Amino acid sequence: MLFDWEEKPDLNITPLVDVMLVLLAILMVATPAIVYEEDINLPQGSKTKTFKKESDIHIKIKSNGVIIFNKQKYSLQNFPDSFILQTQNLSKSSPVYISADKNLKYGDVMFILKTVKEAGFTKVSLVTNG
Repeated sequence: MLFDWEEKPDLNITPLVDVMLVLLAILMVATPAIVYEEDINLPQGSKTKTFKKESDIHIKIKSNGVIIFNKQKYSLQNFPDSFILQTQNLSKSSPVYISADKNLKYGDVMFILKTVKEAGFTKVSLVTNG
């Protein structure tokens, strides 16, 4: 048996690359399913203080311009004074939700929004169907 020492062997690395790609794909699929759980010790809370939930304020504006607040009806002209008088003793951080008919003028809805903001409320939202 004679060896030709000048002959260069060809290395076939295709099976190695195929196996590595399959292992990489398995790793990529399995990694998001791994959940790491870390044990932490939380401090004990105080049960002496209770959280007082702030009441929500709902204002509804109908298509004919009638404003309903606290189960009472107001017109667009007398709503600002009535709203400010009725909400003087409420927390100004209470959320205010304004529901307006889609057929109303933009200016009328913004007038109500401006009135609520001038009364000192900071959390004001317009309610939609979406």
